[in-house]
Amino acid sequence: MDSLLSIEEEESSPWSPALSFCIWFGFAFLVIKSCICKKKKTHQEAKTNMASSTIRAVEKILSYRFKDKSLLEEALTHSSYYNNNSGESFRSYQRLEFVGDTVLGLALSEYLYLEYPSLDAGQLSPLHDANISNEKLARVAVRHHLDSYIRHNIRDFPLKVQKFAAAVNQEDDKSLYWSIKAPKILADIVESLAAAIYVDLGLDLQKLWVIFRDLLDPLVTPEVLLQQPHPVTTLYDQCQKQGREVDIKDLRIEAKNIASVYVDGAFVASDISDDKDTARRNAAQLALLKLSKSMPTNLRRSDFSFGLNKSFEIEGAKQKLHEVCQKKRWDKPSYSIGKEEGPSNDKKYVCSVQIETEDGGLFMAGEEKSRVKEAENSAASCLLRALLDSNII
Repeated sequence: MDSLLSIEEEESSPWSPALSFCIWFGFAFLVIKSCICKKKKTHQEAKTNMASSTIRAVEKILSYRFKDKSLLEEALTHSSYYNNNSGESFRSYQRLEFVGDTVLGLALSEYLYLEYPSLDAGQLSPLHDANISNEKLARVAVRHHLDSYIRHNIRDFPLKVQKFAAAVNQEDDKSLYWSIKAPKILADIVESLAAAIYVDLGLDLQKLWVIFRDLLDPLVTPEVLLQQPHPVTTLYDQCQKQGREVDIKDLRIEAKNIASVYVDGAFVASDISDDKDTARRNAAQLALLKLSKSMPTNLRRSDFSFGLNKSFEIEGAKQKLHEVCQKKRWDKPSYSIGKEEGPSNDKKYVCSVQIETEDGGLFMAGEEKSRVKEAENSAASCLLRALLDSNII
């Protein structure tokens, strides 16, 4: 660490782009370290109200025993906890989270700088972001069951964590793109714990990384980044090489985000998700799959065959979806108007369709149309394509 923060001693050596990548974190780190040094005595004198069994359990997860147990208590306490516990002194994790965000970022920056000397700043930056993003840190919290020890009074938080944890259990540990957005509190807790350890260690960044690195495993490597390029970026790159124009349109209906991909003005794919970025990513992935097949004029899977019209929509999709549901013994599709706007002589509609399968409900929205019937057919076409791509039919 001293070698990174003592650049002035090597006046004859110019800064490399990779080293410049670390400088911003270094300045922030020095400011925070100075502030913490002034307040450190307060933590040493504090007492803890947290159960000793909880402290021991979390220390076991972290593989670290705190000298000042109150730091651990503070790191695990959300501000809502004091709504019904006004008798306790107010010490939520917010201050530690502020510190943890910076020191964890700097510790990772130092590690990446030393581990990958041939990478420039442009290559180090996405590697850094992938390893300590909110989504990554939230999954660290769930995989190590740290969510069980958070002190809070948020009514729906346990249900949100339960839903999130169930999705995480189905994910690949090395995946960079996920199907569900994480509750931010989970990432906050991981950053707070990193700060608590850092302060308890006497502000020793190198020791913090030695302790905390295993918690972050598996770390994202340059090879993983190359193997998993972002679908949206890949879609734009591939279409640009072919001289084709891509447009991803976003639509929000109530709590749902819908992303629709258009190539050269023609609708190609659509996806819906609670999270806007997830919807865009999944829609781009579907579009890449369809474009890789050169948009055939006839798709065939199992007993179903569909022709495409000039907008790459399945002809008579609404009737064909009804037939699929009959053959699969599913309930008939349910349609609804999600968007209706424009003057009476030029109305535009976006319709959605929902079906119930053995594995649960499926929902899909179509593209904007001037007639409700056409909008419903567009939604049915998108859902049929999703069923085909998922090998459900």
